[in-house]
Amino acid sequence: ERTVEGELIPMALEHGMGVTPWSPLKGGILSGKYKKGQMPDEGRYAEDSKHLNDTTWAILDELEKVAKDRGCSVPQAALAWVRQRPGVDSTIIGARRMSHLEDNLGSLDYELTQAQMKSLDEASQPKLNFPHDFLDFVTDGVQNSTTVNGKTSNAWDAGPKDDGERW
Repeated sequence: ERTVEGELIPMALEHGMGVTPWSPLKGGILSGKYKKGQMPDEGRYAEDSKHLNDTTWAILDELEKVAKDRGCSVPQAALAWVRQRPGVDSTIIGARRMSHLEDNLGSLDYELTQAQMKSLDEASQPKLNFPHDFLDFVTDGVQNSTTVNGKTSNAWDAGPKDDGERW
């Protein structure tokens, strides 16, 4: 769940605070044992769970690609992604077996590339509350080819083309 990125993470960053996400493997869903149409023998989620949906399957597909590319396990890729997120100081993992704990700790040996981080960011993009989508929608009109706080914009089609068109 990434909706904390709308307000809580920016607030923490602004005040020099870190965050500690819990359940970074979403209760085992991001462990790699769940596959669309092929459920594990043991696990807390059934195939009809609200947590196992098209978005989750897309995230898992992307995690598998990243893990294969990095030469690590799916949970190691997921934990590396969480660990590299802005503002994250630590995570709370909930390994049930020693082998899970060892695999989870092995994620510390991996760093994801910017491209891998971006692919996972895009696959798991959260739906944030208003006005976040609206602000993204009006960025070009408000910023008109400028960069504000590191966010670039395109020229606004309805904007003035030169000083002669300005009021």
